[in-house]
Amino acid sequence: MAETIAIMSKKTISKKALSADQRGELLSVLSVRFEKNMNRHKGLEWAKVLARLDASPEKLWSLNEMEITGGEPDVVDHDKKTGEYIFYDCSAESPKGRRSLCYDDEALEERKEAKPDGSAIDMAATMGITLLTEEEYRGLQELGKFDLKTSSWVITPANIRKLGGAVFCDRRYDTVFLYHNGAISYYAARGFRGSLRV
Repeated sequence: MAETIAIMSKKTISKKALSADQRGELLSVLSVRFEKNMNRHKGLEWAKVLARLDASPEKLWSLNEMEITGGEPDVVDHDKKTGEYIFYDCSAESPKGRRSLCYDDEALEERKEAKPDGSAIDMAATMGITLLTEEEYRGLQELGKFDLKTSSWVITPANIRKLGGAVFCDRRYDTVFLYHNGAISYYAARGFRGSLRV
């Protein structure tokens, strides 16, 4: 697990910020979504989330990247130890703007023909977010029903990745399943869901 997470942190995010108009539009969307889906964050207050966002322009930029790629990010938890609010992609299906990607850049390089445009791990790093773990994915599924027609790459344990594999999840028959594929594979109906701590 540590090796896989290290892959994600290889890339550094340059300072990026939204324009005043972009910021206002995004905060409006996030606020409405927060109020409409209180079951995902019972007992939490938007004003406190907003205060954290105001103090973190780069995190707001990452949330905007989640939004424009179809993730529909929303707060799903609050870390009382750090004070951070945790956002996940909460779109009904795997985000449309993040599909047809192999698992990571190593897999992308390994693929000789019909290469996809990129990899899930690389795109997540560029956006400043991390893929959900299997545990996080299952936690999301307790808040609703997601990926009924699509699937999402999740963080792959290092021992599986070392052997060329990668794992993904979906929900079928009212059950959350974990599967495997070669890391070099990609599908039009598979993307990835990310998390962001603010």
